Amino acid sequence: MSTNGNGLNGRSLEGKVAIITGSASGIGAACAKAMAHQGACVTIDYVGPPDGANQVVADIEKDGGRAIAVQADISNPDQMQTLIDETVKAYGRLDIMQNNAGWEKKVPFLDMPFEIFQRAININLAGTWLGCQLAARQMVKQGDGGRIINTSSVHEEVAMPTNAPYCAAKGGIKMLMRTIAVELAPHKITVNNIAPGAIFTPIDADVEADPKLNEEILSEIPLHRWGQPEEIADLAVFLASDSSGYITGATYVVDGGMMRQAGSL
Repeated sequence: MSTNGNGLNGRSLEGKVAIITGSASGIGAACAKAMAHQGACVTIDYVGPPDGANQVVADIEKDGGRAIAVQADISNPDQMQTLIDETVKAYGRLDIMQNNAGWEKKVPFLDMPFEIFQRAININLAGTWLGCQLAARQMVKQGDGGRIINTSSVHEEVAMPTNAPYCAAKGGIKMLMRTIAVELAPHKITVNNIAPGAIFTPIDADVEADPKLNEEILSEIPLHRWGQPEEIADLAVFLASDSSGYITGATYVVDGGMMRQAGSL
């Protein structure tokens, strides 16, 4: 493990149960491993072949943690409910929901097929809505609060030409988070967003390998480097922990200063 919940004493999530959607690779996998390392029992959500999810489970178990993998399309209400139910069946409760899964496809706005817009909204926004709502219902039923964390994007604020549906969805997640944070506060459920900038995951290997594309990305980032999934994971651990109990309705930007730089990606 390269992340250990920096700044937190001991195993800060001991006895907690977490679901991280889209956690078979990338940011989601790093968050799942970090939460498990801090003592949480975790559910790895995936779609498609199970190999990546099974590897994350194996890595967590090798580190002494507990994890299960559940296949669920987050844009499908029945499958999302199954994800919640399987987690509660395995661990008895749900304390932390991180809505991390996402999807994008870049097409100029004038040429954008409606089907791409629908898919981007269904996965990024409707999927996050379902994760928030169904997890919150379980947490309210339990009666002792909980943590909801949405992996948003700097593009909840920053324009990205050729990616209008993705930006629309992430902007929607911002206002969804702010609104339900108020509604769920009486139930001791906090709701916050993490907004990553350029985070290096395997899906971006082709960009980093292209000197021109890589420099275009780095020119937008004052720290002039890619972020790492573990840097998102450390923040997710904090927001999932008791140390963040007085924080709700906020977006935490992790972007190397990109939002303070002129221009957009």
